[in-house]
Formats: sequence, C-alpha cells, structure tokens
Amino acid sequence: MRIFLTGATGFIGTALVPELIAAGHQVVGMTRSDTGAQALIDAGAEVHRGTLEDPESLSRGTAKADAVIHLAFDHDFSRFVENCEKDKRAIAALGSALAGSDRPLVITSGTGMGSAQHGEPATEDVVNFTHPNPRVASELAGNAQLDAGINVSVVRLPQVHNPFRQGLISPLIEIARQKGVLAYVGEGRNRWPAGHLSDVARLYRLAVEAGERGARFHGVGEEGVSSREIVEALGRGLKLPVVSIAPEEAAAHFGWMGMFVGLDMPASSAWTQTRLGWHPTGPTLIADLDEARYAE
Repeated sequence: MRIFLTGATGFIGTALVPELIAAGHQVVGMTRSDTGAQALIDAGAEVHRGTLEDPESLSRGTAKADAVIHLAFDHDFSRFVENCEKDKRAIAALGSALAGSDRPLVITSGTGMGSAQHGEPATEDVVNFTHPNPRVASELAGNAQLDAGINVSVVRLPQVHNPFRQGLISPLIEIARQKGVLAYVGEGRNRWPAGHLSDVARLYRLAVEAGERGARFHGVGEEGVSSREIVEALGRGLKLPVVSIAPEEAAAHFGWMGMFVGLDMPASSAWTQTRLGWHPTGPTLIADLDEARYAE
C-alpha cells in the first residue's frame, strides 16, 4: 500500500517508516522542516510538506494514499487540552478526505480510554468517553468518523519506550533534575502500562494492514509497572534519592505532571495479540531505564 504517515519524523514515526518499507509498503511522510524532509528521503520515504494546523495539507497527503496512519501530536503538555482539540480537528480533516472510500485510517489514543473503572486493566472492547484525560477527544473524533462511514481503527498507546525516551517518564527525569529528588505518590503501587518502541511500530503496521473498521488495539507489552519500581530505576540511573510524597503534594511537586503521576492505569493487550498475531518481544521498561544514558 501507499501509506500517508503523519508524525513520520517523530519518536514512533522514525521506527515505523522502516517497518512499513521493509514490509513492501510505500510511505509518504509528513514533515514541516527541511531536516525532517532529508531524514525521510534518507529512510526511503516520499516527503509531504504539512502541519497539523493546516487541514488542507492533511487532505492533500491523504489524497495520495491507499491508507493513512495518524501519529502526529503536539506534545506540549502545558497546552494539553488545546492540543487534544487540535488532534480532534486533524482527525476530522483526514476522515473528510477519505469520504466515499474504504481506505483505512489508523488514529492514535491512550490505553486509559479503555478503562471501565479504577484499578481494572483497560481493555480494547471498552471506550470510556467520560474519561477525565483530555485525550478522549481523539477517540470522540474517531467515533464521529466511524459514524460518517470512514474505515477508522485506533491504536492506543501505553508508555512507549527505548533507552532514549520513555513516554511520560521522560518529563519525570527533567523534574527530578530540577528538584534534586525522585518522588512517587503514596506507596507507589499505582501502575503504568508499557510497550517497547519496536513492538509498537510493528503493531501500527499490522493494524493498517488489517484495516478493521472500528477496532481498537493496545500497544501493551507490560500490563502495569509500578510507579515505585519506575522511580527506583530512575534513582539508580540519575543517582538521586527516592522519596514518597502525599497525594496532596503531587501538584506542587510535579506541576502539570501532577495529574498523571498517581493514576493507576494498567492495560491489557490480550485481544490485540490474539486478533493480529502480535506478540511483544522488546526489552522491558525497567531494562530500558537501566540502559539509559542519563548523562546525555
């Protein structure tokens, strides 16, 4: 297939481009910069100039493709709500450009959207449209496109990691450097799901190849790693002390991250693995944290 990929030069995109090309697909990667364009050319992809803020550029990219994978997201978490709404508009633009066809559109969300209740593993068959995480906007947008007849499926992400980046854990490292201490909330028993970058890239490929209308897939290799275990691994790498703080202190200590650090967010990928024959093989989150080069 000829696949239009937004976010092609991002963390996951740079792993997904070679994954798709190795499987025989052509990739049209979106970028806004000359540096990104050269990286795509070097990887064997075609360049499409565009941005999330320009719906027309999204439509033009979609017109060139047999399928679309939407990875791009503005990760400025100080404007998280606004950026989730921007993602909603981008999904609407991509969907409109696919109207009247069965070409697949794979969008991105978070595993938390599959949480039925606190402490229960999120599953693919649950869509929690009342979830407090603003990223629910992406699933609402995808659902609207489904209702309009577009062939939409969703890849829900946990903390995606390799030794260089680890999702929301990477900002924790910067906070720890500023504070001189690593902290977890309460007893640190709350869990975060994780998936290795290579496994997640393979999942996106399998999802777009399947083109299963309305399906939701979880890129989860580990159902839940405790926040204490994560913080202790960071403490070893950064050589900083590890402490517990009370829940009411989280906002002051973590800033915008305070809304996430105490959440218990386990997630299952059992259905995804069965449905797509996808079996995670990458290193664990703690293994990657132990391999991280913190001095860099």
